[in-house]
Amino acid sequence: MTESPDRRPLPRAFFDRPVLEVAPDLLGRTLIRDTDDGPIELRLTEVEAYAGAVDPGSHAFRGRTARNAVMFGPPGHAYVYFTYGMWHCLNLVCGPEGMASGVLLRAGQISVGAELARKRRISARHDRELAKGPARLATALDVDRALNGTDVCAGPDAPLWILTGTPVPADQVRSGPRTGVGGDGAVHPWRFWIDADPSVSPYRAHAPRKRRT
Repeated sequence: MTESPDRRPLPRAFFDRPVLEVAPDLLGRTLIRDTDDGPIELRLTEVEAYAGAVDPGSHAFRGRTARNAVMFGPPGHAYVYFTYGMWHCLNLVCGPEGMASGVLLRAGQISVGAELARKRRISARHDRELAKGPARLATALDVDRALNGTDVCAGPDAPLWILTGTPVPADQVRSGPRTGVGGDGAVHPWRFWIDADPSVSPYRAHAPRKRRT
């Protein structure tokens, strides 16, 4: 039996390109998370590009650390970080090894395993909210730092991998400023999403934290 084109794993060459090419091209692709309770599949609807050393908004802007080391490795791997002491966020490393660019997965539509995602996202009012935002996406897919460094091009043997899916036509892709990015990084229109998709998260400008007095 021949595997359908949309069910084939994305090759590493897909990720071995400039981040601004990879990011919009990820829209419509299928992310699979194999959990102990069963698989969850998600169609990507919103992403953000981060361009390493030339991007003040990137974790890798000031160089390599223990936290961001995966970003400097081969393309096609997962970079998972913990933020605000509460949430995980999932990124996919791209570009040539050593360049440290990556794509933050901001939102998606769960097509398989919604019942598993609901158990982790009990506050979601509708299924379209299960993965609406990067922290919600990671929570719904049971993603944490244990998956940091996972090869998403390895196919079914990996706990997290990505399929070709159905790419989105260029006229349905929108772009704008990244959510919550301030300073010099705020000017880049490097957030990409599928027009009018209900799972896309709302845009929020950067709001500096107020110091406690």
